Amino acid sequence: MQFNSSNINLPINEVIPEVRDVLAKGNTLILGAPPGAGKSTLLPLALMDEPWVNGKKIIMLEPRRLAARTIAMRMASLLGEEVGQRVGYRIRFDNKTSKQTQLEVVTEGILTRMLQNDNALEGTAMVIFDEFHERSLFADIALVLSHETQQILRPDLRLVVMSATLNMPQLTQMLKAPAVESSGKQFPVEIEHTGNRDMMVIPENVANVISTAVKNNKGDILAFLPGEGEIRRCEEILKNNLEGVSIHPLYGQLPPKAQLAAILPHPNGQRKVVLATSIAETSLTIEGVSIVVDCGYGRTIKFDPGTGLSRLTTIEITKDAADQRAGRAGRLGPGKCYRLWTLADEHRMQEHRVPEIEESDLASMMLDMAQWGIDDVYSLNWPTPPPKTHVLEALDTLQQLEALENNKITPHGKDMATLPCHPRIAHMLLKAKESRHLPLAADLAAILEERDPMPRETGIDINLRIEELRRQRREKRHNKRWNQIIKVADYYNKMFSSKPDNGTFDPFDTGLMLVHAYPERIASARPGNEARFQLSNGSYAMASHKDDLGHEQWLAVAHLDARSGMGKIFLAAPLNPGDLRPMLKASSTITWETRKGGLIASQDLRIGSLVLQSKKITDPNPELVTKAICAAILKEGEKLLDFNQEVEQWQNRVLSLRQWRNNENWPDVSTATLLKTCEIWLAPYLTNVKRNEDLKKLDLKSSLHYHLDIDKQAALDRLAPARIKVPSGSNIKLTYQADGSAPVLAVRLQEMFGLADTPRINDGQTPVLLHLLSPGFKPVQVTSDLRSFWDNTYYEVRKELKNRYPKHVWPDNPWEEEAIRGTKRRRK
Repeated sequence: MQFNSSNINLPINEVIPEVRDVLAKGNTLILGAPPGAGKSTLLPLALMDEPWVNGKKIIMLEPRRLAARTIAMRMASLLGEEVGQRVGYRIRFDNKTSKQTQLEVVTEGILTRMLQNDNALEGTAMVIFDEFHERSLFADIALVLSHETQQILRPDLRLVVMSATLNMPQLTQMLKAPAVESSGKQFPVEIEHTGNRDMMVIPENVANVISTAVKNNKGDILAFLPGEGEIRRCEEILKNNLEGVSIHPLYGQLPPKAQLAAILPHPNGQRKVVLATSIAETSLTIEGVSIVVDCGYGRTIKFDPGTGLSRLTTIEITKDAADQRAGRAGRLGPGKCYRLWTLADEHRMQEHRVPEIEESDLASMMLDMAQWGIDDVYSLNWPTPPPKTHVLEALDTLQQLEALENNKITPHGKDMATLPCHPRIAHMLLKAKESRHLPLAADLAAILEERDPMPRETGIDINLRIEELRRQRREKRHNKRWNQIIKVADYYNKMFSSKPDNGTFDPFDTGLMLVHAYPERIASARPGNEARFQLSNGSYAMASHKDDLGHEQWLAVAHLDARSGMGKIFLAAPLNPGDLRPMLKASSTITWETRKGGLIASQDLRIGSLVLQSKKITDPNPELVTKAICAAILKEGEKLLDFNQEVEQWQNRVLSLRQWRNNENWPDVSTATLLKTCEIWLAPYLTNVKRNEDLKKLDLKSSLHYHLDIDKQAALDRLAPARIKVPSGSNIKLTYQADGSAPVLAVRLQEMFGLADTPRINDGQTPVLLHLLSPGFKPVQVTSDLRSFWDNTYYEVRKELKNRYPKHVWPDNPWEEEAIRGTKRRRK
């Protein structure tokens, strides 16, 4: 039976004919529609029976799990069916699809995995990217790969990108597609700034404002809080202080029945207060809301260098998110929004949210790219290109995890790419499969992926968490937080046809598993009993003196605060050093250690940056010595070398000619460039350099000058001389500027008598800037026009100086006076 969307009065119906027309003629569309227009539910159903679908599936990507599940349920109900028939969903650890499913709502990396399994998406007619304005990393990756498939393999594959805003020029440039906009239906919303924005007491402040809103307004209330913890605390306060109102939490981990209770009208018509995360900003329509309370905070996924995984972080929302939240109050009629910040705060807020690709760990993405066969990610057409530093960091991580070799995916990497988890966890699970430690690795993976279920005072030993997990599972307790972790662990066990183990285990095996996930975080205790450790990546971290693991010699660290200087360890396991033997590597180390006085050359036995044994090399390779010194110069800057005033003036002379004569290929000799290229111009002079003092003694000016070819050396002295001869016979220094402005000639006025015009350099093209000085070397005039000075200003200057310096000659006619260096007897 064909679905008729016109029976439902929503704004999206106005543009559905235009959407059908565009997709009948072309393969790509950008659709702009505000929240509540019906784009996520009515539009996909309206397109299910288009001729170009031809029995294939429609896939819709949702950035949030709760939205994916709820939207699928809503569409199924509009068809009068259960979820899993013509409309289904697939999210992590939950699949409601069948052979009948024609429209599938997916989230997370599921679409990316579908593309990996079938590059051409043969059974798919269209991919819809919903809520693209949220700029999730998975949506960016899936769009880029889908667009690549469309361009190369499937020109008949339709792509529809849906967003609450069309203000995305990068997306329009990437897709070169027509845009259709639905105006939506929005009533005016009155904004009130309450000013009480305090991250430490969010639940209390939100509860107070809700109480005020209930008394002063009619209608249901939607309040935005960062996460489950704040929602539960606010719910507790309201239940103790608010009567006659039905209070409903709404967040991702909530059971489906509770989610529906929050979204649908109360069955008895009771007034509702919904306490929601940012999931309610756009994707979900909550019936009956006319009042919004916005705390101004949300949670987003950010790469956490402390764990090596992406974690939720509380942040201040952006203006566009605040506007979308406020818009929830204006769906049914005029509404009101209470903002828990000041108008001044609002002026300081960022306009738009940062695309997740700019802040995320890209290891999973780069593994997907390698699996796809893409060597250069920048050859793809991205709405926002990934930062180069993040890409390089991800490639380095994958290399350590044995997923890549020479930036090509390995067989092990291909196995990792099939697992629905971060590459670190995937590598650990596959290594555990080889060593028959899968039940332990599955429990460990679940604990690493979820929030730490135990209080901080428990200590840093992750084995304590595994023991409690197994106790909970063995005794079949019903603790909500532990149940989620057990669910994830069971999923990993099932994936590898392994059975959960609730017995005892060797804590050193946990350490070895962590080493597989975090090879750069093998930690060795530093000398002394201070609970301080050096990590194999070269950084340092510490545990509490009171923690049992603080006295271990070796640790595998899972979670640390990667602050500058000394980090703090939060989760770790003890390590048996015997298990590290396969990781030992012998290597020659030639480095420059400024703090230790200079060149360090040794033959080492090491794990990463941890040196277990070292022997001095007495005759190191000169080429490696040069590389080590230049690496130190690049890292530590000009403080290692003597960039004195003479060197600076030589640089400025060359840089001036580079400005004045830009067609003659004068080199860039700025300090930053010289430091980067020191291996080219300084290498011949580093043969006998061993100590810090040796570097300081190097004659940089000579090294640089003789690095120029002979013609340039002569041209430099001719065109931009270091000194210039003045009428008195003195050779006076010129002072050059790096920006090519006129060089300064500071000279006593008496030495310029008899000279009519300003001296020039650069084959007469560049006049110098004269700083004319008194006999006491005090500036009396700055000019680039000497003739004008003699004609006009000299006589005023002469009056003043004649009284101050009576022993010097102050002629009436300076044109004819002989220039002198010192004092000359005045004529009587």
